[in-house]
Amino acid sequence: MTSTSLAPQPAGLRQASVSRFSAEYRTDTAFVANPRPRLSWVVATESTDWQQTRAELRLTRAGAVESAVHEGPDSVLVEWPFGAIDAGEQVAVEVRVSGNDGGTTAWSAPLALAVGYLEGPWQAEAIGLPVLSRAEIPLGQPGQLRHEFTVGPGLAKATLFATAHGVYQAEINGSEVDDQVLKPGWTAYADRLNHETTDVTALLKTGANAIGVWLAGGWYTEKYGFHGFATPFYGEQPAVKVELHLEYANGTRQTVASGPEWRGTTAGPLVSSGIYAGESFDARRIEAGWSSPDFDDSRWLPACLDSGAVNSRAADSKSWVEATPAVAPPVRRIEELPVREILTTPSGATVLDFGQNLVGRLRIRVSGDAGRRITLRHAEVLEDGELSLRPLRLAAATDSYTLAGGGEDSGEEEWEPRFTFHGFRYAQVDNWPGELDPAAITAVVIHNDMRRTGWFECSDPMLNRLHENALWGMRGNFLALPTDCPQRDERLGWTGDIQVFSPTASYLYDSLGFLSSWLQDLALEQSHRNGVVPIVVPAVLGMLESPVAAWGDAATVVPWVLYERFGDLGLLGRQYRSMCDWADALLRVRDSSGLWQGQMQLGDWLDPAAPPDKPGAARTHGDIVASAYLFRSLDLTAKAAAVLGADDHGKYSALAEDVRSAFLAEYVTPAGRMVSDAQTAYSLALMFGISTDPVQRQALGDRLAELVRLGGYRIATGFVGTPLIADALTVTGHMDAAERLLTQTECPSWLYPVTQGATTIWERWDSILEDGTVNPGEMTSFNHYALGAIADWMHRTVAGLAPAAPGYRKQHIAPRPLRSLQHAGTSHETPYGLASVAWKRSGERILVEAVVPSGTTAVVSLPDGSEEFEVGSGRYAWDVRDAAPAAAYGAVSLDSPLSAIMDDPGAYAAVWQAIDAHDPAAAAQFRKDTVWYRQTSLNQGLIFTPAPIKREIGSALSALSGTRTDVPPLAPREH
Repeated sequence: MTSTSLAPQPAGLRQASVSRFSAEYRTDTAFVANPRPRLSWVVATESTDWQQTRAELRLTRAGAVESAVHEGPDSVLVEWPFGAIDAGEQVAVEVRVSGNDGGTTAWSAPLALAVGYLEGPWQAEAIGLPVLSRAEIPLGQPGQLRHEFTVGPGLAKATLFATAHGVYQAEINGSEVDDQVLKPGWTAYADRLNHETTDVTALLKTGANAIGVWLAGGWYTEKYGFHGFATPFYGEQPAVKVELHLEYANGTRQTVASGPEWRGTTAGPLVSSGIYAGESFDARRIEAGWSSPDFDDSRWLPACLDSGAVNSRAADSKSWVEATPAVAPPVRRIEELPVREILTTPSGATVLDFGQNLVGRLRIRVSGDAGRRITLRHAEVLEDGELSLRPLRLAAATDSYTLAGGGEDSGEEEWEPRFTFHGFRYAQVDNWPGELDPAAITAVVIHNDMRRTGWFECSDPMLNRLHENALWGMRGNFLALPTDCPQRDERLGWTGDIQVFSPTASYLYDSLGFLSSWLQDLALEQSHRNGVVPIVVPAVLGMLESPVAAWGDAATVVPWVLYERFGDLGLLGRQYRSMCDWADALLRVRDSSGLWQGQMQLGDWLDPAAPPDKPGAARTHGDIVASAYLFRSLDLTAKAAAVLGADDHGKYSALAEDVRSAFLAEYVTPAGRMVSDAQTAYSLALMFGISTDPVQRQALGDRLAELVRLGGYRIATGFVGTPLIADALTVTGHMDAAERLLTQTECPSWLYPVTQGATTIWERWDSILEDGTVNPGEMTSFNHYALGAIADWMHRTVAGLAPAAPGYRKQHIAPRPLRSLQHAGTSHETPYGLASVAWKRSGERILVEAVVPSGTTAVVSLPDGSEEFEVGSGRYAWDVRDAAPAAAYGAVSLDSPLSAIMDDPGAYAAVWQAIDAHDPAAAAQFRKDTVWYRQTSLNQGLIFTPAPIKREIGSALSALSGTRTDVPPLAPREH
């Protein structure tokens, strides 16, 4: 092994600088949600082994400067060292950092901060759209509200505070106040409501001004439920609170607040709007200048005061909770995609293909006669050449635009839906005037505006596409909250999905603020259910109110993942009570054995062996899943208690040990077999650390690897087992089996959807069947991120970058090159800066390069099997022998064991292709149904195969063996 640091700099060279300086959690606005925000900074330097020794912080407020010194190496989420920032106050903070190289950075650029909450209670009243009778308007009727006011001379600052039961956008003097969409998002409305804080000084003028608000129901008035029984949950009509604070140079203040003197209309161009239904807009009804002063609103009616009902099923829930500043980054328009192809379907419809399954809406530019109504219907896939609408269930997912027209001189009209979103790759356009120019329609991608932090690339284009699919799946489902899917009549915050995907999410994007916000809702919903976490958060289904394993465990898993990946001890402390409450709820449902058994569970959801209409009918028994997660949550709660110094550590640690012993006694035989002899069961016992005895763990791993091979290296796990199985194989020495599982293209596998043109992760392994038809199951989404959790293993193992200490303060650099790859690499923007690992093959050597960010260290385990060692920050290169060169395969024949055929890709291909040449159906059945035993020969496995085909198989294997004359026969693999 050789090791060199790339371009080392002499110690003491003063080239360090503060490259990033931020306050928790949002970086897109100067307004912070915490009057004492924690601070983080990143230092860029070429000095090797660099560590921070101290940091100086300088605060400027009201012309005065305050200073503080922070001793030591901490630079991530450092406690605010000054007095709290008052409401309405604006400050600037700077930092400069000294390191162990003797150098000190220059002062960072000033970070401007202002507290984003109101001082005192809201003066604004909640107002809704004017109605003479509730019976006169449909559920969630959209519309517009407006108000005029006067601004005096000498305006210094204007700040807008706004929130809604529903979704809104504000305009001042004809201009939108920001570029956010679907504000204020979706929270547990009965307990928590977000508001936005916006500096609108530049939009105001001395004299007459006007403010206008677009308003729609959004999630607040949506119907929730399944099988045609969806009903409204929160309220029937949207409402908004708006409060504008004006501050003048002479110190005077003025407040403009929503109230009954505001005026509104439901007769505007926004005719209807729904999350599931889509949006209808009639441009003929646009009233120019409606959000500007001097508009004639005499036909508008006074706004209605809103009662604040937040749950139509709870008569005692009738008030607005106090709104607090949003901590998650807002939803924005992130990207635009052009039409890739215009298709004409067999029915003659015009369908646009954008080449990527995405979440957002269409923007159109069109000219035509007044009154022409264009409709836009969205779908993720085509079936028989037409839009496949059945997977949408009851979601219409249809937008319509009625042209204002106005003659040849009217010019193009441009429109984009405002308060809805769709999951789609394809869009059918009906009633377009004239020939459709593809440049006239653009797909607008929307999601929460998180910072991208993770990348992966390798020599296999299909694996790159798989990783890209996981990325797009996250993008599509991180919209207001972590949803299961973005297209059908669901789009809910299923707790199980994010529980398994949170490690991947934390790598791909800076999702800390986003998930921190959602966890607040989880804890609030849980507080109403005696510690039980609902299966969706916000809880709108009213079903499965008893604990559900792997779903409710999001309460313990997600906070711990965020602590591991971001080092956020404060969030762990905030969520600790929620963790305990969930653990205690599970303890109450244990049976006399000390395990969690005998209750309805979702289990290893969508195991591919489950029938389409019974997705919970998995090979691994639900009791095993539940009891494993009982241990997992108790263990994580004990670990959190230890980190936080809580007195509960001993209690939960002892309880976890009791469950461990009971689990092993109940479900694991002395020989290392599990009662459910299924892949997920073994993966749970191994990766949750339930089995700790090295001999037993190896036996479990060996059996797992055998099961994987017996199944032909096809996926046999669902939501629970899929994120674990590759790791379980890896830690027990079966990296080759993990590779075969990852690179399998037959159904079910991670790459099968890629072979079918998937651009996101599917809900089912076979959402599209091998005959090209859509899976007949009731649930068939083409954008579910849960099964994309394998991306985290690709980052940590294939490329080799993982956290070894909270927040990546220490990294684990341990690339494990796959035999089938020539190179792979990953990079991740850690809280301390960019870390990366890349490897490539060069003859019989492996070249590894790594970057360790300043202020951190790394434990290195190179792929040649040499001992681990530790390095400081810097750039490194290592040149080591290839311990896993391309596999050499021996002679094969009809007498070879089935296991040897399956473990030899060339032999396997020769066999099925020989059958396929005579009988494709038989070849497909052979590939799908063969169990690849160790002590059964290929000849025995082909017992019902006609002799002529057997002879051709024998000839094909003989020809293959002839190319391997210098290689001994392949011995059966023992487990």
